[in-house]
Amino acid sequence: MRETDAFFLRYRFDPEEEYKMDHRRRGIALIFNQKTFSWKLKLPDRLGTEFDRDKLIRRFNELGFEVKCFNNLKAEEIQDEIDEASTCSHADADCFVCVFLSHGEGNSIYAYDAKIEIQMLTEKFEGSKCPTLIGKPKIFIIQAARGDKYYDSVTPLDALGHETSRMDIPVIPPHRVYHDMGRQESNVMPAGADFLMCYSVAEGYCSFREIAYGSWYIQDLCEMLGKYGSSLEFTELLTLVNRKVSQRRVDFCLDRNAIGKKQIPCFSSMLTKKLRFYPKASN
Repeated sequence: MRETDAFFLRYRFDPEEEYKMDHRRRGIALIFNQKTFSWKLKLPDRLGTEFDRDKLIRRFNELGFEVKCFNNLKAEEIQDEIDEASTCSHADADCFVCVFLSHGEGNSIYAYDAKIEIQMLTEKFEGSKCPTLIGKPKIFIIQAARGDKYYDSVTPLDALGHETSRMDIPVIPPHRVYHDMGRQESNVMPAGADFLMCYSVAEGYCSFREIAYGSWYIQDLCEMLGKYGSSLEFTELLTLVNRKVSQRRVDFCLDRNAIGKKQIPCFSSMLTKKLRFYPKASN
């Protein structure tokens, strides 16, 4: 039997292979929350981001993570925290999570005082540099704009002919909506296996945030984590989040060009197994 035939035969009889989730610890979840920025960057405050931060802390605590949250760090400080996380031992942990709540531009996010390329942060967790995370999920969640374009509303063909469609129904209350600042997208991809990159918005587009509730993406992600975080396969959960965000529409915004516009998140999976956060046994 050829080696390739043996591989596919094994896969056929083992379609439910999952990441090991019975280590002593779930792992670390870092949250970098950027609300204010240096005047030199000419970026507005990200009003409402504290709601995203607090919801994420609660959800990741519920999933058993050791959550570490940082607010308004400078670029050097973020690099220091990333260096510390990538050089410490994850031998007894299931996985690693890192979240950025900020403005963005292309494939970069903003610290308080400077722009940082996402790849410069993710590459520190590749197997050659962080051996205790080899074969384990490394999840990065990016709530930031990746451009300045908007998605228009469209109606599916199978919805035509009905008295109302999903697009005709307001899906958010009439309060202020802001979009996270962004410009153009570069084709930079993270390297290495077992990475999962989760973006609030598709490349080239704006990301919406409500000052009274937080960003659309984090709102819906936290809702799905609360309902299905311990049961549903994680990429399936992310697909549900994509659908919920796609059903939203801007009904009120300071930027009149954004009225009626839409948003669609995306994720790039380099996972090699199914990922489920089964409840951790009590110590």
